[in-house]
Formats: sequence, structure tokens, C-alpha cells
Amino acid sequence: MIELRHLRTLLALAEAGSLTLAAQRLHLTQSALSHQIRELEERLDVPLLDRSARPPRLTQAGERLLVLARRVLPLVDETLGELRALGRGRAGRLYIASECHSCLEWLLPRLRHYRARFPGVELDVLASASLDPLPRLLDGSLDVVLSPDPRPLSGVVWTPLFHYEMRLVVASGHPLAQRARIEPADLAAETLLVYPVPRVRLDVFTRFLWPAGVEPARVRPVESTTMLIELAALGQGVTVLPAWACAHALGEGRIHTLRLGSGAGLDGTLHAAVRTAEAELPHVAGFLAMLRHP
Repeated sequence: MIELRHLRTLLALAEAGSLTLAAQRLHLTQSALSHQIRELEERLDVPLLDRSARPPRLTQAGERLLVLARRVLPLVDETLGELRALGRGRAGRLYIASECHSCLEWLLPRLRHYRARFPGVELDVLASASLDPLPRLLDGSLDVVLSPDPRPLSGVVWTPLFHYEMRLVVASGHPLAQRARIEPADLAAETLLVYPVPRVRLDVFTRFLWPAGVEPARVRPVESTTMLIELAALGQGVTVLPAWACAHALGEGRIHTLRLGSGAGLDGTLHAAVRTAEAELPHVAGFLAMLRHP
């Protein structure tokens, strides 16, 4: 019944003090302005302007509606400004989580480059290895999920980012470090260090050990990528991580990495999941473009 243009007309009239000045402020003719006020009076069935006064002034009903205009219009204008900023990539929210838990070690430094390009975007990263993030993407509490395991979900679009190789990480003095590559049976006597998630979400089990009917001697859950590498370097077990996650420790000579299986080894592809309706927003599309190279 009441439109924003009606509230803007009433506010302009109150602030300008006359129909002529209010019409100029709104870039309308005085006749068009008067027509808007009469139209609103007919809709509400109450007079809003005392035309017998000189200059005309608001009635009690008009003053009451003016209170509404002063409350509502600033909120509307603020929200419209935020929406324009969102559409231009100058504002927004990007809450990120990952099912590829070693990716967080790689991701955090890249967020500095993203921040430089999108300084108005609110960023957060959920770092718990035990988190199951996809339900939170669906309910709107997350905006991006990184995963090596894309699966069809209504309202979600998956973007492939890059390929990588999974490598076995052992201490530099470990007996296996002398091998050119590793077969499943080589891990039967080892302590396998893994993230604290169900084994069905770990490629080392589903794609390497289980098809060969092999179980490691012990499985030890470890929360972070850093600790997985450190414990492997100390000879407390072996772990399987993307090659790029091990580069720093490998360069220091504290660990050795080996190919798993034959051929090209155990490979993977990292994907990013976002809600379909928001995939083209500048700050989301810009983030995905930034991630396409490891």
C-alpha cells in the first residue's frame, strides 16, 4: 500500500518546508508531487497534508507517517548501498572450510593476496580437521568448501582447481626412505598417522590399502598437517599428504616422500564447492580464480 517513493516524498516535503522546494529536490513538477500525496491519502483514507495552512503542513497522520519514513529510509538506503557493493566485489562474506585438511596450510598465505584485492570482504577459515563442512554450506553458515571428493548436491556448484599427487611421508632415516615407490603391503607393519576423520574419507584407505586388503599395524589420529609432518619426521609413524604440503620439510631434509603404487601414483584433484546462486558474485568468483593454481 505504501511505497518507498511515497515515504521519500513525505520526507522531502518535511525537510524542504514547501511543495515547490520539495518538488525541486525530488526532480518532479509541483503538480506531480501533489498528485503523489493525494494518491497516498486516497490509499490510506486519511489526510496527510493540511492545505489550508500557508505553507501547507503535515497533519497528525502525516507526522506519524514521517516517523516511519525517517526510520525506514536510512535502513533501505544502507542496505541498497551494501547490495551495490556486494555486486561490485567491494563487500561480502567468505567463510571457508575444507575436507582436504592439508589445504588449510596452503590456503592461509594466499588469503593475504585475496585480502589485497577484496579488502571489504569479511573472511573466516574453519580449521578443525574433524569438521564435516558440506551441511554448513547448504544451510548458509559457510560459503566455500574445499574438497577432493565432489558429489552432486542440489544448489551447489563444484569448480575443479588443480591436480596433485599424494605422497608417503617418512623420516629421512626410515628404512622405507630407500625405496623408489611404496606398495600397500609395505604399510602393513607401520603406524599410519591420519586426520581424525572416518577412514572412508581418506584416499590412503579407500584407493590404496583397502583394494589390496591391507591394514596398517596401527592408526593414530593427528589434528593438523604440521603435526603429521613433525611426527613423521621424528619417526613416530608415516603419513600420506599432497606433495606440496611437504615441500618445506622436504627441503630441510627432515623427511623423505615416496610415490604410492605404480604409474603416476595416487593422484587427486582439489575442488571448491559454492552455492550456485552466489557463484558469480565478484568476491566469490575472484576467490575461485585465485585458487586455480597451487
